[in-house]
Amino acid sequence: MAKIELNVDGKAHAIDADSDMPLLYALRDDLGLKNPKFGCGLAQCGACTVLVDGQPVRSCVTPVDSLGKSKITTLAGLSQNGKPHKVQEAFIAEQVPQCGYCMNGWVMTTVSLLDKTPKPTDAQIEEALTGLKCRCATHVSIMRAVKRAAQA
Repeated sequence: MAKIELNVDGKAHAIDADSDMPLLYALRDDLGLKNPKFGCGLAQCGACTVLVDGQPVRSCVTPVDSLGKSKITTLAGLSQNGKPHKVQEAFIAEQVPQCGYCMNGWVMTTVSLLDKTPKPTDAQIEEALTGLKCRCATHVSIMRAVKRAAQA
């Protein structure tokens, strides 16, 4: 066990953990954050996605000791002054979630995409979202939400 320091949603945290423990476990079990979800445990579905220095990262396979001073942003950290992020607002407006389990990955990946490419083409959206899974098949609504957020 080692003392691991994490910067999550703008706050410093120190946890005692094995250095190879997945970030997802630290976020959920040690910090009590419930938005990154355990989906597959193999980085293949995206339910566990967080932003590390603005890049989407699958937290289920990211060891906590690999993060150093990186800034980790979770779904809970997107809102500002109690107001949802424009991507969150777009997903709500387009009524994307059905079960909602996978929405964390879609929203976090969309935030990263729009930060880098504010007005993405359909091809850029599809490329950025490749690999994320939604068993409810809300992909058409997700595309509408991404485009709405890009226009906001």
